[in-house]
Amino acid sequence: MTTLERLGAYLVAGKNLTPSGLANAKLHLLDSVAAWVAGMGTQEGRALLAFRRETLGDAAGAEPVSAAVVTHCGLARLSEIDDIHIASMTTAGGIVVPAALTLAVSLGKTDPAGLARAIAGGYDAMIRLGLALRGPTILYRGIWPTYIGAAFGVAAVAARLMRLDATQAAHALALALTVAAPGVGHHNAPTTTRWLAVGLAARNGLTAARAARAGFTSDLNLLDGNFLPSVFDIKPQTGELTRGLDQHVLMQDAGFKAWCAARQTMAAAQALKEIVVGGVAPDDIAEIEAGVLPPHQQMVDHGVVAGNRASHLTSLPYQMAIAVVTPGATLDVRQSPAAVPQLVAALMARITVTQNERLLARYPKVWPAHVRVATKFGRTHEREVEFVPGDLRSPLDEAQLKDKFRSFVTPVLGAEGAARMMGLASAALDDKQAPVALLDAIEQACAACEKGGIAS
Repeated sequence: MTTLERLGAYLVAGKNLTPSGLANAKLHLLDSVAAWVAGMGTQEGRALLAFRRETLGDAAGAEPVSAAVVTHCGLARLSEIDDIHIASMTTAGGIVVPAALTLAVSLGKTDPAGLARAIAGGYDAMIRLGLALRGPTILYRGIWPTYIGAAFGVAAVAARLMRLDATQAAHALALALTVAAPGVGHHNAPTTTRWLAVGLAARNGLTAARAARAGFTSDLNLLDGNFLPSVFDIKPQTGELTRGLDQHVLMQDAGFKAWCAARQTMAAAQALKEIVVGGVAPDDIAEIEAGVLPPHQQMVDHGVVAGNRASHLTSLPYQMAIAVVTPGATLDVRQSPAAVPQLVAALMARITVTQNERLLARYPKVWPAHVRVATKFGRTHEREVEFVPGDLRSPLDEAQLKDKFRSFVTPVLGAEGAARMMGLASAALDDKQAPVALLDAIEQACAACEKGGIAS
């Protein structure tokens, strides 16, 4: 059997989740809904909603499910608070959960066990593909692992929800790979099309599953043959795609983000926070050296551009400065102030970002940073952080994830609306009607947000 045939067979025959696996799925669903709703409060989110109405149709359109998948996945992913599997460099929750809920409701396949199983299958497919492609390595070549894996993950979700047979599932995965694109370029615009692009990639996964069900076939040797090496100059580690199938659900290896930022900035920001908590006042800092992983340095070593959200999310000096000067800003998904506060700008100017080769020892499974702070009084303080809050070694529990939900959803829906949405999300894997109610509430929020009826 080819690798894709083995994956297809797994998707069809895979077991229901264990009680602990189901509990984990509920946490990832809750967190993904927070990201999904939070995305509505951004400029890019409103652009996605307008695009759906004007170009793809709404609930009364000819292709509402595909249109909804584009919008919902784009909203969740653009939030930059969705979950992340760092060894594969994939953010599956922002793609898999919205696609699974949207498709399950449209098909009437909302039984808790089946929906949870579909979500887990999507995580497995995306994470395994990211591991096979060595996601953290190819990212800095301009290949976005979540983007190239989005169709693959949604095809896996659809294969389970649509109850494809093993051969159809394998062809759906193959077709998803053939329509996958590697990257979308750099963040070079205030309202970037990368979020629309990732939504369209997710939609392609649904199209692939529908095509396979209709009888279309594809090259099942894509992962084992010369396709990826010749087209993308990637030799996949195919063993990662099938190792431990049906023995360990990789969704349980994905961590959560405790605040809004590019994950590559978080270890250094956390290190500086710990130094400040230890007694060093930001006003007393003379200089900061942030030692980061060499592959990360070019991505995070820059300033910010007014109105350009991505530049703020990926700037290590900015993220470190707001973490200790205006920590509330880390809980704002918009993160694109018209002007950087003076105290933040002053601290940013004292930060130097350097490459630390020693930190590569456990990369890409661990993304550490080493921060050295020199004070005006001649004292030096150092802190090295390997795991940030939300990582598997420092996990967020249900109560903490609910606090996160309230922090990010309340600015969009208000306190009452956030509480209602959290209740619906928490119950989504409890009975067949819960996903219907949840998706209906999300669609109502989308409509109200586009019309300006929600605070943003």
